This record gives sequence, structure tokens and C-alpha cells, in this order.
Amino acid sequence: MSAPSKIVIASRESRLAMWQAVHVRERLSSLNPGTEVVILGMTTKGDQILDRPLAEIGGKGLFIKELEVAMQEGKAHLAVHSMKDVPMVMPDGFVLAAISARENPRDAFVSNNYASLDELPAGAVVGTSSLRREAILRAKYPQLVIKSLRGNLDTRLKKLDAGDYDAIILAAAGLIRLGMENRIKAVLTAEQSLPAPGQGALGIELIDGAAAMADVVAPLNDPETAHCVKAERAFSRALGGSCQVPLGGYAIIDNGQLWLRGFVASVDGSEMVSAELRGNPADDEALGRQLADMLRAQGAEAILARLACK
Repeated sequence: MSAPSKIVIASRESRLAMWQAVHVRERLSSLNPGTEVVILGMTTKGDQILDRPLAEIGGKGLFIKELEVAMQEGKAHLAVHSMKDVPMVMPDGFVLAAISARENPRDAFVSNNYASLDELPAGAVVGTSSLRREAILRAKYPQLVIKSLRGNLDTRLKKLDAGDYDAIILAAAGLIRLGMENRIKAVLTAEQSLPAPGQGALGIELIDGAAAMADVVAPLNDPETAHCVKAERAFSRALGGSCQVPLGGYAIIDNGQLWLRGFVASVDGSEMVSAELRGNPADDEALGRQLADMLRAQGAEAILARLACK
């Protein structure tokens, strides 16, 4: 099946989202030399509402709804997303057709005055938009003040530079992709801060049934990353779907096996259950569900119930 003469990619307009779209555009252009590949930049509701935590205004789906409408209306063929922003339950009529090779999936400590979390004095203000990071910080560093931090990457860095925060925690992948590695004071290990499901990976979303376009984007899929991200997402989905839950899920392929680690916590970090397992990468989603069952056996259900999210 040959590629169409023109492919339109829907993307958020933040600098990082546009980097991701350009990256996919360049790959598609090189794979399909006779095809014009263009980007349709859009502002989503998630980009517009910055005065409230994401958990309060509807969650991750706010970053992709407008892009999906553009595809439904025939204005775009595909959308490029950071996988950690994609709801765990895909809306009817849409599919994730490819997951590309992962950038560094870990969290980054960014500060102008301190070299690490351990250097921060009591009362220091740390910014994050993530319930997962907030729970980890409250559990391990109860002496710190955790404040919500919304906005795109540049906005968050400006707030840090203005002195609103002593430090902020961001995904390392975004800083690396935009050539801002120099802002990273420390990359947190998975043991310090278990990444979010899908962090560091890009996903390509299509209208379900768009067979020709599925063939076009198939070469962008990285099997190893896809197995890991599918396991992480199945784990998260089994513990609340797209609900806002302080949850980490991270998989790697280690000696031919998929090694999946996960946790669920209360927002204040006072309760946390974690587990890990290994298995065949081909069993990615089954392993994710199995890990979720292991956490339930440790009491995750009670934590989720108190979050009003089951």
C-alpha cells in the first residue's frame, strides 16, 4: 500500500510537542520521499488551563482531545504524543499505531542553587505537576514544600528562574530533546523516582481502521520500547485506567526478559505499595495486569478507594 501524496500531523504547539512532531515528520519524509509531510499545530485545553492542577480539570486527555477532533474531521491523518500524556484507556475510534524508541525515561532534578534533592534545606519549595512525583517527594522528603507546577517546559523553567521554586522535577527526556541537558543537575534513578508509564516514549495515534496510514507509520514502531510501554500501560489501566493516581510503572528488557516495576501511593506519601516481576516480553500486557494483582494483594485497593478512584 503506497503512502498518500500528503500526510498531516496534528500536534500541540508547545516547543517540546513541536520537536516531537518534527522528529516524526523527518522520519516519515525519509521513509516516503515522494510524500509531503506537514504539521498542523494546535492549542489544547490542557495547554490553556494553567491555574489548576491537572488532576482537578480532567486529566491527561485534555492534551489530546483537540488533536483527535482534527483527525475525525479529516484535517489530520495522525497525532504525535508523549506517551505519558496519553490516557490509559484510548477513546473509541482511535488506536496507538506505533511507539517509537525511548529517550531517557527518568526524572530530572533541576535547580539553580542546589545539586540534588538531598541538598535542599527544610522548607525548600519543589514544583511538580505530577501526583506520582508529589507522593514520592512527600514520602522521602517530608521536610520539603511541594507546590503544583503547570505549563509547558519553558514556562516551568521561567517560574524556577523567577525564584518561585527552589527546584523543580521534570522528565529528563524533554530537556534532552530540546538541547537543555545543561539544566539537569541530577537524573534521578528509578529507585529514587520510578518513572511514569510511557515516560520518554512517543506514540502515534490514528483513527481506528486507517489501514493505509497504519502501514505508513509501522516502521516507526520500536518493538522493545513498545513491549515495555504496553506492560506499563496495562499495569496502570488495571489500577484505575485514566484516573489520576499517584502511580509509577517502569519496564526494561533485561537479559531477554521484561522487568516491570510498579507502585501505587497516597498523595501524601504516607501509604505506598510496590512490587516487581519478570517475564517474556511477548506477554507485556499480561505481565502488567499480573503486577497490578500483586499490588492489590498488598492493599492497593484500599489506597485507590481513598483516592475515590477504582
